[in-house]
Amino acid sequence: MSRAGGDGTVALERAGAETVKRAVELDLASRFQESLVCYQEGIDLLLQVVKATKDEAKKHRYRQKISEYMTRAEDIKKHIEKEKQDGKYHKQIRIEENATGFGYEKLFQEYLSEIVSEVWVEDPYIRHVHQLYNFLRFCELLVKGPCKVKTIHLLTSYDEGSGRSQQISGLEEIQQSLRNYGVTLNIAFSSSIHDREIRFNNGWMIKIGRGLDYFKKPQGRFSIGYCDFDLRPCHETTVDVFHTKHTKKM
Repeated sequence: MSRAGGDGTVALERAGAETVKRAVELDLASRFQESLVCYQEGIDLLLQVVKATKDEAKKHRYRQKISEYMTRAEDIKKHIEKEKQDGKYHKQIRIEENATGFGYEKLFQEYLSEIVSEVWVEDPYIRHVHQLYNFLRFCELLVKGPCKVKTIHLLTSYDEGSGRSQQISGLEEIQQSLRNYGVTLNIAFSSSIHDREIRFNNGWMIKIGRGLDYFKKPQGRFSIGYCDFDLRPCHETTVDVFHTKHTKKM
């Protein structure tokens, strides 16, 4: 094997070992969803090592380890599925102050399977212009797929100041725009709404402490992060993900 090839295998071994180590740490901390992802990534890296190495003893050793990790990953997958079926699944993501990389696609994409056709949004703060844009960006994510969303239900509260007419006209414009894509937006208002949650009819429910409005104001209209929310600093908040067999309807 060439020096370059050997160095590449060493790098793969190191990356695989570190990823599996992280998987075990997450597993012990009962962070099973994240642990599963790390096990899967680590297994993939170690399989590449087995393919690249000529050392039969090393191949045998890694195959044994890979078999152990695959068994554990399968057990975790079954555990997660059982929690989902029992309505006990809970994953928490903590977004730190000024953190980046938490655009809507990053948060929601893994829950938007192809069977999602109906979405419920409860958020009392879809009022001001930037909040309307937040909701519009979320709707764009739903339109892009891979889900086939046909109906979105929004429950929010009226703007209490002079911006009510702008709020209503903005929501009506979003409603009309979605109609052009074959999506119906049902809008309802409540003066007593406090909870912030988003539900998909495949059973997933996401609760964000600050609702959709967890991004900080950009430094300027031509600053990085103005357009791409993955690059926009966030306010500190917590995201809780649940799975239930019964999807709430408003």
